[in-house]
Amino acid sequence: MSIFKEIIQDTSRILTYVVYVITIYYLFVSLFGIYRKDDNKEINPKKSFALIVAAHNEEVVIGDIVESLKRIDYPKNLYDIFVIADNCKDKTAQKAREKGAIVYERTNKDKKGKGYALEWMFDKIFKMDKKYDSVAIFDADNLVHRDFLKEMNKKLCEGYKVVQGYLDSKNPEDTWITGSYSISFWTSNRIFQLARSNMGLSSQLGGTGFCIDTEILKKLGWGATCLTEDLEFSCKIVLNGYKVGWAHNAIIYDEKPLSLIQSWRQRKRWMQGFADVASRYFFKLLKKSITTASFTALDCALYSIQPIVAILLGISAMIGSYNYFMKMLNLINSGILFSDIDMIKIIVILYSIFQFIYTPMILVLEKKLNFKIFCYYLIYPIYAITWFPISIQGIIDRNKKEWNHTLHTRSIQINDLEKAN
Repeated sequence: MSIFKEIIQDTSRILTYVVYVITIYYLFVSLFGIYRKDDNKEINPKKSFALIVAAHNEEVVIGDIVESLKRIDYPKNLYDIFVIADNCKDKTAQKAREKGAIVYERTNKDKKGKGYALEWMFDKIFKMDKKYDSVAIFDADNLVHRDFLKEMNKKLCEGYKVVQGYLDSKNPEDTWITGSYSISFWTSNRIFQLARSNMGLSSQLGGTGFCIDTEILKKLGWGATCLTEDLEFSCKIVLNGYKVGWAHNAIIYDEKPLSLIQSWRQRKRWMQGFADVASRYFFKLLKKSITTASFTALDCALYSIQPIVAILLGISAMIGSYNYFMKMLNLINSGILFSDIDMIKIIVILYSIFQFIYTPMILVLEKKLNFKIFCYYLIYPIYAITWFPISIQGIIDRNKKEWNHTLHTRSIQINDLEKAN
């Protein structure tokens, strides 16, 4: 029995060390996102864009995204708006055409999902007489800041072949779930995406609001047809020696799910996709990081195993809480002085205070913190804890490819957001 107990203790200790290393690594990287240099230089519009909106039964919101794209402050002869009406049973195609978009209707009951729809559309773009320097990808529920293409043009002219924009929120104050999502995305924009950009690493594609150089797309092929096509293409880009650039001022407003059930389904799909991509790319990226001494590849490899990291963090938190509780019981039972207990408490309290103030500090830097968002932040740990069971489900169901569509039922126009800001 003692041997079995020692094995458990040793395993627990190793797990704790692994989690500590991962946590310290991500904390260290995040610090590079605190600084944001001014980037006010003007670059003349040079790049042409095919703006592609992937839509499945989105008649409620499709008109808003098309109107938003039409309002972009960029020469109109340098971009066109395309809508993929993918397996739609409503008036998505009709409403998109009425707003002035070029609509392609796709029907394929076997190959469902955004990744397949984009691959189908890219092939059509390549065969057109008119050629585009870049394609930009959006979801139907998005709204786009008027300077989006100016900022993308700037990054592409700097030499980046793939660029991700800033993922903001259309509805941050609707519910505690949308508030939690927004907090997560705002902080990620700063301490994950901007931090890596400042370090010279590759940022990550976020599913929408990104641009890809057309020639690179032809050269590498899309091929990203899993549940997280953005992660899959990010891994492919890094494996081929490129980096995803970051455009902090190229803002896309995304609609967040309103309920925990909707959120659970969406995040489970993300974790299914992560687990699938990690199984195919993690060791390839790890090998590249070793053979070419590429820190960028190593960082991307670590990012691809987010479900595993979330599970390790969850297990470590439970073990840590149990060990701390048992230690406190032993100290009390042994009659130890209260001053010694206070010292342990002080260490825990200091660490907790740092964790508590770090995220609000980032939100202040992003000019996103107000009283209601702070109230949502107080219950944000509930949202964070749900990643543990969601990640377990994602890994278990990683081979299931069924796409769960998030229903959008509310119309918000870009000028509404501009007035609010």
